[in-house]
Amino acid sequence: MKNLQDVRDRLRDFSAQRNWAQFHTPKNLASALIVEAAELLEPFQWLQRGGREELGEQQWQAVRHEMADVLAYLVMLADQLEIDLISAVNEKITLNELKYPRHIVHGDARKYDQY
Repeated sequence: MKNLQDVRDRLRDFSAQRNWAQFHTPKNLASALIVEAAELLEPFQWLQRGGREELGEQQWQAVRHEMADVLAYLVMLADQLEIDLISAVNEKITLNELKYPRHIVHGDARKYDQY
């Protein structure tokens, strides 16, 4: 798979082969996405920074698989809602560039409404 459309197509096929599309409502997919995102956090719990060197091979593999789950549910949700994720990300980055001008926020982690 080389792009998000390929991922979407493979997920559509996987779901169709199992007759699971009936369960893949936007609400259910959003709920599953949150569950998987929470599972992504688990290997990092109690680590100081969570870098690759701190994770170890088994935890790194768990992170990798949870990230794949998060992406899969996000792609399926975007498919259901007919959202072009690449376009949405580009739009959001543009909005964030306006919200967080680099000459104001450079090196500062505060939220935009705290300046």
